[in-house]
Amino acid sequence: MEKNWIDWTALVLVIIGGLNWGVYAFGYNDIVDILLGGIPALAKTFYALIALAALYVIYFAVRE
Repeated sequence: MEKNWIDWTALVLVIIGGLNWGVYAFGYNDIVDILLGGIPALAKTFYALIALAALYVIYFAVRE
């Protein structure tokens, strides 16, 4: 099955989120917060997009 732009966008967001958690776990700063200039509303919006992308990737993994 060919992937569309939503599939690729969701995958990239989930990868970014996973890498961010990995960096955070090893004691470094929150990469998303640093990249977005420390603007809490923007970071929160980005994390909401990552959460939605994760739900979509779960859906993508189980669809036929």
